[in-house]
Amino acid sequence: MSSAYQPSYTTYQPQHQSRRRYYASRVKESLTSRFAKCLCSFLLTLLLIVGVIIFVLWLSLRPHRPHFHLSSFSAPGLAQSTGPVNSALSFNITDRNSNGKIGIYYDSIYASVFYNDKEMGSGPVLFPFYQPPKNTTVILGTLTATGPTTTDSAWDQFSADVAAGQLKLNLKLTSVIRFKVKLWDTHQHRMHVECDFTVGKDGNILSQYADERCTLYF
Repeated sequence: MSSAYQPSYTTYQPQHQSRRRYYASRVKESLTSRFAKCLCSFLLTLLLIVGVIIFVLWLSLRPHRPHFHLSSFSAPGLAQSTGPVNSALSFNITDRNSNGKIGIYYDSIYASVFYNDKEMGSGPVLFPFYQPPKNTTVILGTLTATGPTTTDSAWDQFSADVAAGQLKLNLKLTSVIRFKVKLWDTHQHRMHVECDFTVGKDGNILSQYADERCTLYF
């Protein structure tokens, strides 16, 4: 009797093993899939946390541009009959770094004075320096006037403006700056500062233009 059932036993054994391998494979795939999903969720959460931290740090440490104000300007040689050539062009500009934790490195500052887009004088006014956070630096500059002369085409209008006590001038500063944030420095920025103002017959800046904020752009 027992030998009669032997073929039936050997016939169903491979099917039983096949099912076991199939279910084991499904369980393995399910575990792998769950692990991959958990790993992806962990990495996405980590990236989100890092992104939030970087954003908060950027908000708290992002550099603010310095503020420039023209305090005074004097050109006593404007009324000379021979023109202002070789006379002094003196000015005082305050440079305010309002950042609480960020310093600023400046290369040499170069200044130019213009009348109707024609240069009256130019030259370096300050050597490279470091400006600490919450600091105001005073820039005292003196240039030597190179024009206009009595033979220039702009001389008649220049003389008329001086006589009227309404000579409109433009003072420009240029430099290269870098912001110092903690232990690292930002890339270099080419800085341009422009101050538009008017002087009277005596060559001094009119009171309504004193301490006005200058335009700054990179």
